[in-house]
Amino acid sequence: MKNVKSMLYHLIVCVIAVAAIYPILWLVASSFKPNEEIYTTASSLIPSKFEWKNYVTGWKGFAGITFATFMKNSFIIVIISTIGAVASSALVAYGFARIRFAGSKLWFSAVMLTLLLPHDVTIISQYVLFAKIGWLSTFKPIIVPQFFGIPFFIFLIIQFIRTIPGELDEAAKMDGCSKYSIFFKIIVPLIVPALVTSAIFSFYWRWDDFYTPLLYLNDPKLYPVSLALKLFLDSESINNWGGMFAMSTLSLVPIFIVFIIFQKYIVEGISTSGLKG
Repeated sequence: MKNVKSMLYHLIVCVIAVAAIYPILWLVASSFKPNEEIYTTASSLIPSKFEWKNYVTGWKGFAGITFATFMKNSFIIVIISTIGAVASSALVAYGFARIRFAGSKLWFSAVMLTLLLPHDVTIISQYVLFAKIGWLSTFKPIIVPQFFGIPFFIFLIIQFIRTIPGELDEAAKMDGCSKYSIFFKIIVPLIVPALVTSAIFSFYWRWDDFYTPLLYLNDPKLYPVSLALKLFLDSESINNWGGMFAMSTLSLVPIFIVFIIFQKYIVEGISTSGLKG
């Protein structure tokens, strides 16, 4: 009976895994197909002939702007935003978890309530603000807000910090450590899994973000990968589906690399396992 249940379990998992990975396999396979064959043979994952020029034409980009420029823009936005989001969220989380101040519970509740606030509600006010200070068509509206803490990361890191015994803080105070010394010397080394988990999520969210760059960036030279991919589709001429799928495939490579390298921290960060003897 146990063997039957085990076989059934693995069968269900395999079916779900295939259903989840099939769109990626279809994307990769389509990146090697001729443009006219992509949708006429959509059910087949094997191209009749491998069209390597899809990657060549896709990498050439548009109007003299190569896809290397779009990749560079994405890395600039993602790396700086991730550093800002994780660093600021860790500081805020430390303040809420370890420092007592007037109205701390009220402010923490306010931060958590922003998790329920739809992003669309703040778009108009943010756009007006950034327009008035002259930040449109720059990376600033995309990057700078990340330096003010991300509610989800704050909550995640707080839960992790609370598993760390407060006696460590007291011992450090007796040795003459300030609050900042305690944070950098005691807390940070112990919350690395939570920080890495936050960094992975931030990297993925910023890399995959389409709407924010679309809203604030008007110069194609500043486009990230997510926004540049739409340039392959032209309503006035033939759409370059092959080039778009080829560059879409390449755009997945950084995400896979980051996930493979840091995947061991994801479960640790979310489970907030705390200290182990």
